[in-house]
Amino acid sequence: MMNKIAIVFILISCFSCTGDGVEKKGQEIENKKGVSSSNSNKQITSADADDLEIKDTESFKNGIVISWLKHGKGELVKKGDVIDIDYKVTLQDGRVIDGNHLMKRDFLPFVVGFQMQTIGWDLALSHLKVGDFARIKIPSELARGSKGIKKEGENGWFVPPNSVNYLTIRILKSEKPTRVVDGTKVWVIEENNENKITFNKHNVIEFHSIIISESNPNYFNSYRSNTTYKLLFSDRGIVPGLKKALINAKKSDRMFVIIPSKEAFGEKGSLGVVKPNEDLFYNILVMDVLEK
Repeated sequence: MMNKIAIVFILISCFSCTGDGVEKKGQEIENKKGVSSSNSNKQITSADADDLEIKDTESFKNGIVISWLKHGKGELVKKGDVIDIDYKVTLQDGRVIDGNHLMKRDFLPFVVGFQMQTIGWDLALSHLKVGDFARIKIPSELARGSKGIKKEGENGWFVPPNSVNYLTIRILKSEKPTRVVDGTKVWVIEENNENKITFNKHNVIEFHSIIISESNPNYFNSYRSNTTYKLLFSDRGIVPGLKKALINAKKSDRMFVIIPSKEAFGEKGSLGVVKPNEDLFYNILVMDVLEK
């Protein structure tokens, strides 16, 4: 099970940081030779990547360029993995727009293959292994594209249209599921063990959820409407895998859940937003568990 740190909830299709960030020199990925003596006795993080030598670089037809600072010895990352990442994202002018260090976190958990960030992330990660440390050039069309991201509540752009993104990332670990029920995988990202009431067939659970199908990162987000789910186990029309995933969940649990298509909408799909035979990813925060 993951370390029970207070992990920031990663929202879908938006960066998890909205500050102006930190200024850095340089525009393109450059080969920085050597490691400074000041770094020799400390753990190197993504924020220190400019001091490291590039080992090798590979360019792909889709425009992604991966430069390895260190090659890991773990398994190749694949769709459905939950990995702990230390990362930062910069624009071509060097402005840092995202990163766990900006949120004072050693790492954040990330689900591969479900566009938790942009499709460029998933495409790049499919070429990396656990333990890899890399700098990745993601072309604008695989990042925020022509839409960019406007600054919230003010004029101007947080991410200007057609911006190339530069992702620096260390893949620290691949996390095993906390539990697996009929193919549905559950990772309890954060829990409060002082809460003793668990969801079962005899009570009610209330939760927020972001839902993503493999092809649709904007399938559903309860935060946008500020409306929580309330679920009885006896309720009909609920994805079977979701009910099974929530059994034993407690108030304040934060959970990543991947539901295989056979436990979701199967061969039929749903409402034109979930294609046939697509798996679903649920990013869940349990607000309460109430006895009836």
